[in-house]
Amino acid sequence: MAISTVVFDVNETLSDLRPLARRFAALGAPEWLGDLWFASTLREGVALAAGGELRTFAEIGTATAADLLHRHGVPDPDDGARQVLEAFTALPLHPDVGPGVATLQAAWLRLVTLSNGATTVAGRLLGDHGLRDAFDLVLSVEDAGVWKPAPAAYGYALRRCGIDPSEAVMVAVHPWDLHGAARAGMATAWVDRSGGTYPAHLTAPTFTVAALPDLAARLA
Repeated sequence: MAISTVVFDVNETLSDLRPLARRFAALGAPEWLGDLWFASTLREGVALAAGGELRTFAEIGTATAADLLHRHGVPDPDDGARQVLEAFTALPLHPDVGPGVATLQAAWLRLVTLSNGATTVAGRLLGDHGLRDAFDLVLSVEDAGVWKPAPAAYGYALRRCGIDPSEAVMVAVHPWDLHGAARAGMATAWVDRSGGTYPAHLTAPTFTVAALPDLAARLA
């Protein structure tokens, strides 16, 4: 079947995480903790889900931030963690997102998000930048019962969309996310903004684009 639905990852695919480095620095911690915090939060969430326990991104992210800040001598790590999560819910979009969404809409494709974070965070991100109405559904793994990249998370999104896997493409900057989607039978599109190398041990993406505006032409 032809692809009718584009399912977007949210965190780092749509949102630009770079301001998190500045928030950690403002708290007196190294800037590179921003990347470590995000990766650690994902790792813990996926590990818990693999063990049969579902925790929210906010819950894990808060605990992870407090731990990292404590290790780096921040005087009030709990308040610092609150500030990190506050910054996370107010991130900008990557510059290519707006134009990319417009080209996909012009191609009459249905747009959906599927995040390991909360629907409220994704909805706010899109709403703050005037894009909420472009998306038919804003979905979270919190309602799926398991974090991505478990195939069941993508299955939940497909059921909500009422489509077969062959009708959907998963769009993400994270190869592990695309690997999970491929295992669920979806096409995949890797957004490679930095000119990286795709891990050979993961299922290769169906499409690779340097920026989101390039995707619509690849799906035609």
